[in-house]
Amino acid sequence: MNLENVTETSRAIREMAAALGVDAVGFARAVRLDGDALRLQDWLSSGYHADMAWMEGHFEKRVDPMLLVEGTKSVVVALFSYKPAEVQSSNLPQIAKYAYGTDYHIVVKDRLWELLKVIQKKYPEVEGRPFVDSAPVMERAWAVRAGLGWIGKNSLLLNKDLGSFFFIGTLMLNVELDYATPLKSSCGGCTRCIDACPTRAIVWPKVVDARKCISYHTIENRGIIPDSIKPLIGNRVFGCDTCQDVCPWNVRVAPHNHQELAPRQAILSSSLEDWTALNEDRFAEIFRKSAVKRTKYSGFTRNMQIVVENQASSRIDKCE
Repeated sequence: MNLENVTETSRAIREMAAALGVDAVGFARAVRLDGDALRLQDWLSSGYHADMAWMEGHFEKRVDPMLLVEGTKSVVVALFSYKPAEVQSSNLPQIAKYAYGTDYHIVVKDRLWELLKVIQKKYPEVEGRPFVDSAPVMERAWAVRAGLGWIGKNSLLLNKDLGSFFFIGTLMLNVELDYATPLKSSCGGCTRCIDACPTRAIVWPKVVDARKCISYHTIENRGIIPDSIKPLIGNRVFGCDTCQDVCPWNVRVAPHNHQELAPRQAILSSSLEDWTALNEDRFAEIFRKSAVKRTKYSGFTRNMQIVVENQASSRIDKCE
């Protein structure tokens, strides 16, 4: 392949990514993720994925990018901040910050396709394919290898400049690039995320049991939420940000600059009464192209019922 030298090609791709609004970008050599494969297998064997059977599928493709996209030599990892400038009032039914704006699957994938086209315009020999959380790709593992951060004790990727409120996209390319050296953890002895988790879902550092996780139950769980979990959900109607909200690495992070991810006014202002009065048509209208639609109207109303019950219990407790 008659490309410029690896250093120049890597520099050019970094500049292209920055011009398209990517907040951080790194490159990792495409290899089988042997260590991560063992950790994933242990996690699955422990049943920590609850009923998310899709996490067991395509195991080899999940840990070997060359099986996912033939000819892959490098994994380009892109981070997109979603830390909002304005958040919901704590007394409102809470929606996870990642779902404030347009569905990240749409936003990030569109941006990665743009990046690929720009790369191919300069380097026609390049072939590749982008992925955003909808294929068997271990995004966090690749981000670590690309030097973009380390895995925090809440199992999320932490970046010194962006904290953890960001989306991860990957782009598999058939060219060699400059590869980063993975960073060491900078969590130290901090255990704020573990201590703050309402359901003790972080069973030990870097390991989350989805069967206890509020995000899993309010989004992925299509069935009945256990009685032991319901009161701990509090006023969370979609997801949970607790372990990120308490993380010191998120304190000084500037708000994101992505217009598509700006909070929808309905999310910032809707009250308990507003959401409980929501019919299916209005739900579809408010959450058009939103990640909230993942839970479907039936899941949203189920979650709202739990929030209503928790609010009623809270008022009774205060009266007593």
